[in-house]
Amino acid sequence: MSSDETRDGVPLTNLDQPLFDGSGSTKRHLVDYLDAVSERILPVLRERPLSVVRVRPGQPAFMQKNVPKYAPSWVRTVSVWAEASRRQVSYALCDDRRTLLWFANQRAVEYHPALGPAGGDPTHLVLDLDPPEGGAFGLAVKAALLVRQALADAGLAGAVKTSGAKGAHVFVPVETGVPVEDLAAATRALGARAARLDPGLATTAFIREDREGKVFIDSTRAGGATVVAAYSPRVRPGVPVSFPVAWDDLDAVSPGDFTVHTVPALLDGRDPWAELMPPPQRLPAGLVEEGHTIPVARVQAMHEGKRRARARRGE
Repeated sequence: MSSDETRDGVPLTNLDQPLFDGSGSTKRHLVDYLDAVSERILPVLRERPLSVVRVRPGQPAFMQKNVPKYAPSWVRTVSVWAEASRRQVSYALCDDRRTLLWFANQRAVEYHPALGPAGGDPTHLVLDLDPPEGGAFGLAVKAALLVRQALADAGLAGAVKTSGAKGAHVFVPVETGVPVEDLAAATRALGARAARLDPGLATTAFIREDREGKVFIDSTRAGGATVVAAYSPRVRPGVPVSFPVAWDDLDAVSPGDFTVHTVPALLDGRDPWAELMPPPQRLPAGLVEEGHTIPVARVQAMHEGKRRARARRGE
């Protein structure tokens, strides 16, 4: 297949095709955007096993974890055991502009890195704030401020970004060497503390039907979980971008402010995610201890789902 152009040795093809239905963008817009922000997004991808969400013409978007066999030999990979699927997964490591451009040419729109480098400890604790169906971004903002207060009460600080969809993500950098189990416990404790600050607004209920129209504070993003990277586009109408926002500005923005068309100019040579991120912090022992008393949400939800199914069957 002949290429439309070549950048950094990467042939780029079909650049003027629509990116996906409702995107209002072409594949060229995606490539140009990722190239423009490469110096911002690469630091949050580098050395981390990467999952991407790709779109092919006429097909639904899909998440790709395993690197395809046709990937160039210079795309670095790392093999990771996936407990859920009981198999080895060959993840890409997107460490340089050339690899990022190759992914862009593959129509990889979303970039979901692991929370820690390959073979290393997680570097961040993450809380994902998901408003109810039809809920406005303003609800996620209010929940994010609850998380900020819970962090402050624990002597911690974090940075916040739009998810690129309807929610928000709070990242808390942590010192290296924290066992995954303790990081997960601290995440559960912070989620519970934030929800207790305003139980009418927020909940940690993992089962959707139990959320009663509240913002879900998802405290399960630990261990092998991924979260969409700062500056990553999303497969949504208009191709919004997950974008960092100062806490004091959070209630003055909307997710639609940040798209592949607007973000390069908004950055203007800056890296707000790096600027807004606090230094790594030690997790308070009391927070970790509290979290170990809180059941793991996915496990608890699985058992509760089975119990409800048995009840419906009259067993």
